[in-house]
Amino acid sequence: MNAQGIRIALAQVNPTVGAIDSNAALIEGQIARARDEGADLVVFPELCLPGYPAEDLYLKRHFLRANADALARLAAGVSGITALVGFAEPRVASADVQAADAPAPRRAHNALALLRDGRVEHVYRKQRLPNYAVFDEQRYFEPGSEPSVVEIAGVRIGLTVCEDVWEPGPPASVEAQAGADLIVCPSASPYFRGKRGDREAMFVRRAREYGTAFAFCNMVGGQDELVFDGASFVVDASGEVRGRARQFHEDLLLVDLDGERARVESPLPDLDEVYAALVTGLRDYAEKNGFERVLVAVSGGIDSALVALVAADALGGGRVTGVVMPSPHSSVETQDDARSIVRNLGAELVEIPIAEAMEAYDSALTGALPDGVPGVTAENLQARIRGNLVMALSNAHGWLVLTTGNKSEMSVGYATLYGDMAGGFAAIKDVPKTLVYELTRHRNAAAPAPLIPPTVIERPPSAELRPDQRDEDSLPPYEVLDAILAAYVEGDRSREEIVAAGADPDVVDEVVRLVDRSEYKRRQAPPGIRITAKAFGRDRRLPITNRFGG
Repeated sequence: MNAQGIRIALAQVNPTVGAIDSNAALIEGQIARARDEGADLVVFPELCLPGYPAEDLYLKRHFLRANADALARLAAGVSGITALVGFAEPRVASADVQAADAPAPRRAHNALALLRDGRVEHVYRKQRLPNYAVFDEQRYFEPGSEPSVVEIAGVRIGLTVCEDVWEPGPPASVEAQAGADLIVCPSASPYFRGKRGDREAMFVRRAREYGTAFAFCNMVGGQDELVFDGASFVVDASGEVRGRARQFHEDLLLVDLDGERARVESPLPDLDEVYAALVTGLRDYAEKNGFERVLVAVSGGIDSALVALVAADALGGGRVTGVVMPSPHSSVETQDDARSIVRNLGAELVEIPIAEAMEAYDSALTGALPDGVPGVTAENLQARIRGNLVMALSNAHGWLVLTTGNKSEMSVGYATLYGDMAGGFAAIKDVPKTLVYELTRHRNAAAPAPLIPPTVIERPPSAELRPDQRDEDSLPPYEVLDAILAAYVEGDRSREEIVAAGADPDVVDEVVRLVDRSEYKRRQAPPGIRITAKAFGRDRRLPITNRFGG
């Protein structure tokens, strides 16, 4: 590799969608820092100036104009270093932007600007636009068509953006054939469990195939349901990792391509990584949307325990309120555990018994339901009373209510609309029940003393909405349920394939029926953090009215 003397900086930053001026200031600060560290080139993530994914903001002319104007101002201040900055390049001339009849779709390129000597010297346009899973780039962007190789500090550098490298071939292969010593790949690569290792292995393969070094600069932080994990890195032409940045933290990684190995951060172990993703997603959702405090209805069960743990780690216990709302069906043990959890986390404890509210609802419904409130209706009323109370606290104080439902429950509709689904953010919406237990045990083990009482983990799961209730009265054991859900929801396996793999046909039929009939509930659920390869929402879009049946 002929990359003598170049020092590259990967600026792994956490931009905020739409905060163009703040993002520009963040980029400007990192450019100055990289220059002070002697870097010849500083690389920023994909679309870091406008933020990613900005969704239909990319269709707004004034949004594109604001991000282009900010880029020009940013470029004017660049000297003594070259910067590669991701932005949304408007496709129409400035004189045409005001035209009322200009076509709305795909007004921009997902672009990478080369800033040097006070100007935008070159623009590369992303060629491969992903349109699967959480990605909708073909809705917003027009693909580029030209590979780019530029010279920086005497080194030939190929330009790509994220998806351009995920499959073999152009533009990276063409740039390598044209003599690129290094190919940079600014990215906004969303996290899911296990992706970091697969992503790095892919770049190692590309480096060896093309005989070219690669520099991958990823975004970091939370944006609505997505989390970006960072873990930027440089691999040389032999596939050796020469430097790796931290996961889930902003970082500036400096690598001398012809020198000793730079800092190589160790990847987080699996459960630490998943937990860090939840903490990052919740922290950024609260911070970027201006919430000073979050509220969790703590029941003494495992799900609300994990949500409270994540909230305290994300924001600090002093910014968490735990609300305990006992009913006549709540056991003394679960309520004691709920209070212990709140105290152990240093959170504020609020208690609101709901027995009187339950009686008031029964009385109000006497005329309409003279035979009394039937079982499931009575159970849902308790959940809705609790939902009303937490939302009242939210309205009064401006707090963010965190719902506590997990992916297993959301899959099969084991949740109450306007009850336990009431809230603003669903922190564990994509966490299967079996993983809820794993994460809680793991976090407990990392603490000097257990934050969650062992009885919470050991107790059979129950909604406690009727005497002696157990989740397994209504659902298969979670180990069985989660395996079927992983196949049906995440793997898109058919009913026949799941049965052929050894699952009980009757159980599969019931689970498939529950998943399909609960789509209307999921459409009304709050957003939540994506940690699997296929989450409900942006990942999985199915019709509510649907008779296909598995």
